Amino acid sequence: MKDVDPKKFIEVCKEELKKIDAIKPPVWATFAKTGMNRRFPPQQEDWWYTRSASLLRRIYLDGPVGVQRLRTYYGGRKERGHKPQRFRRSGGSILRKCLQQLESAGLIQKNQNTKEKGRIISEGGKKFIKKIASEVKK
Repeated sequence: MKDVDPKKFIEVCKEELKKIDAIKPPVWATFAKTGMNRRFPPQQEDWWYTRSASLLRRIYLDGPVGVQRLRTYYGGRKERGHKPQRFRRSGGSILRKCLQQLESAGLIQKNQNTKEKGRIISEGGKKFIKKIASEVKK
């Protein structure tokens, strides 16, 4: 996974996630911005699958990850007019819904360890990622 180009991995993973019935964008996804730092909603029609693939990769690399940590990762600078820009976290609802859908698809699971909360990759998710990584590596 670490040897594979992230953009190529996310593109192939996005196409594979479209085939899974449990992962579908909600009705409101066409109107939603992805965070405070954005002016407009995403212009791509399949941005929900791209975000889900990116989340799957991020969870695989960073271990147990929760929504707050992912909000920080997907955040960015907000333009505030003449005032200096400031960092703002991304919206949590989109991340939460994507994580719930990935969990219902069996690709991730909640961490059972009491010290570290968050979600980790399940066994089915590891097989899914290894299959995609081997395709991309070819």
